[in-house]
Amino acid sequence: MKRWFAVVAAITAILLFSPGGPAAKSSRWGKDYFPNVDVVTQDGERVRFYDDLIKDRIVLISFIFTSCTDLCPLTTARIAQVVDRLRDEIGKDIFVLSITVDPENDTPEKLKTFADAFYSGPGWTFITGKPADIRAINSKLGNKSDVATQHRNEIVLGNDRTGEWTRNSPFADIENLELAIRDMDPDWRDRRHVPQDALAANHDPRDLTIGREPGQVLFKKICAPCHTVGVTDHVGPDLLGVTDRRDRLWLSEMIMNPAGLRANKDPILTDLDAKYKGVRMPNLGLSASDASDLISYLTTRTAQINELRAQPEEQHLHQSTDGAGHQHN
Repeated sequence: MKRWFAVVAAITAILLFSPGGPAAKSSRWGKDYFPNVDVVTQDGERVRFYDDLIKDRIVLISFIFTSCTDLCPLTTARIAQVVDRLRDEIGKDIFVLSITVDPENDTPEKLKTFADAFYSGPGWTFITGKPADIRAINSKLGNKSDVATQHRNEIVLGNDRTGEWTRNSPFADIENLELAIRDMDPDWRDRRHVPQDALAANHDPRDLTIGREPGQVLFKKICAPCHTVGVTDHVGPDLLGVTDRRDRLWLSEMIMNPAGLRANKDPILTDLDAKYKGVRMPNLGLSASDASDLISYLTTRTAQINELRAQPEEQHLHQSTDGAGHQHN
């Protein structure tokens, strides 16, 4: 787990493009900065990068490639969580843009399959195009490496109309990330801005990282963007009862080294890959103790939910279920 949290800690740091941060309105970024080249969306539509995707918009931009076996699926799943919280504004006031860092291989069809695993509504565009054009765009956004596996695991937030641009981490606290995106809108800041110190003082009662067992903390931070427990299949399968259905050694291997199972053509994983097209379980560098903690949590959580479901209905009608599959009184 130390390796995982070291990665998260490194990419969670917020880096600002200008000393003034989001409030600086003299950004050099704009129509004369971004390459206004033709790009292709996941739906095969040809659009102009600046004119059609950036101009006068508030945008959240991420970098992905569809064959990624590391953080791209998790990053995209985290963004999908934020998009769900901003659903009424997505495609109207706020737009999401995911740019491939592997344009030679990421066709619109591959991007479509990848995109549909996470989101099917309006306002989120995945783009590819000529390799030279895509690299020029990525370079302007600070992602200068030509090696797909070395791209920056961060998101870019911007308001083209005001010239405000900043970086953030997709692994930041979901509530804080939502506020950071909303904060790009000066009208929202004027109406509803919440000071960061006040935000920090008001913990979400659903935050599982406060006084919880290690497996529960890991699930919230790593697994919940793609999986639920006792709710429904999401980006990946719902994990209720998974410790009854699967051998413990298999589960440990799946958590620690899914690429190894895939390389050995494991039949269970082959079936899962076929069912959940577009996204694969990434390698997250988790240890044997991390896997044990997660398995222990899933066993305990399954027992709790099954016990609750066995109770007479009137005893738990007042309980609600959140997006990570955890019930609260």
